[in-house]
Amino acid sequence: MAILANATPIFTPAMRIIDSITQAQQAVITTTFDHDYIDGIIIRLVVPPGYGMVEANQLFGPITVINSTSFTVDINTYTFNPFSYPSVSKQYPQTIPLAEVNSTLLASTKNTLPH
Repeated sequence: MAILANATPIFTPAMRIIDSITQAQQAVITTTFDHDYIDGIIIRLVVPPGYGMVEANQLFGPITVINSTSFTVDINTYTFNPFSYPSVSKQYPQTIPLAEVNSTLLASTKNTLPH
């Protein structure tokens, strides 16, 4: 069974905390630390009440990486309320990787199991 586990790729990108989201046709999201995402990953946004841009909550789309902490997502946030941090909150806004664009399938080859 261990041989099969090592031969099966695992999709491993982790959630990241959102620092900012722009109001744009393709939103630019900045995370609080390096996201380690690659082009084509599909992320879901979790924007709790109090962070302004609640219209983006639970929306998802593929990303294009800009740098280690920023990427664009194929979500039109142009008419959404501005994103802002509340003075007090018990929950952070997050990006959660769901999948990858089928024609890419690069992240699924990042196997975290020991060889």
